[in-house]
Amino acid sequence: MPQFINDPTLPKPSFPGSHLVIDDHYVFISGLTVADLSNGDAARGDIREETRLIMRELERMLVQEEGSLADVVRVDIHLANLKNISNVDAIYAEFFEPGRYPARTCTESPTICGGASIEITLMAKRAKRD
Repeated sequence: MPQFINDPTLPKPSFPGSHLVIDDHYVFISGLTVADLSNGDAARGDIREETRLIMRELERMLVQEEGSLADVVRVDIHLANLKNISNVDAIYAEFFEPGRYPARTCTESPTICGGASIEITLMAKRAKRD
């Protein structure tokens, strides 16, 4: 049976959804932007720093569920300006082992919630439970 979880360190979603949905096999994390993070305001407008903060938060959320970024199988990235993809890729790649990158989609979404430049969502395989 899926668990629907809101992370107590993040603002409650302003949409009808959950921060995380966990089932027996996967962890699904809703899209995050710097607008969702308490330390995100200072980074807004700096695509590299926005990417770094969001990836660190996603990593923290996975660790909290006894996982890691090594367990990620799919990532969706939405950029306010697709021309920023090379800056995003430079930071994004730092969070994964070379050659072991998740399947990924990247789209341009000119209006991202909270005036952010990037939103990232992911799906990760859950660790085997005894």
